[in-house]
Amino acid sequence: MIEIPHFKDLEIENILFDYNGTLATDGYLKEETKVLLKEVCEKYNVYVITADTFGTVKEALQAFELEVLVLSSRDHTKEKADFLSKLNSEKTVALGNGNNDARMLKDAILSIAIMGDEGCAKETLLASDIVCKEIGSAMELLLKPQRLIATLRR
Repeated sequence: MIEIPHFKDLEIENILFDYNGTLATDGYLKEETKVLLKEVCEKYNVYVITADTFGTVKEALQAFELEVLVLSSRDHTKEKADFLSKLNSEKTVALGNGNNDARMLKDAILSIAIMGDEGCAKETLLASDIVCKEIGSAMELLLKPQRLIATLRR
């Protein structure tokens, strides 16, 4: 349990990542991201949900203990939010950057928008609790919860 004064008490079990623009750039993970993702996978149940724009997600993530869901509907915003709901939004942190991530971030117990190389859609930025300049900083927040407390306490 992470108790954040005058914000929320967080009992985090799941981490739900968007892939392109969040975990990956142009379909590929940076080396630093791989190291931190391995640590996050050891601590939480990890899920990656993506349209897989570059067709690389399954190969790029095959070495990690996580579940990948490639979107199949015509409404990716709804599909992402519905998947979050199945995981239990009250115990799931969502991370994303695109317009189709905004509802997923809004519904999660804690949401982190990633600026990254692609930038971040305005709606997703406004739906987030925290904004990080890159995915490494966001994963460090998950691995070092005192940073969450320092940022979110009121």
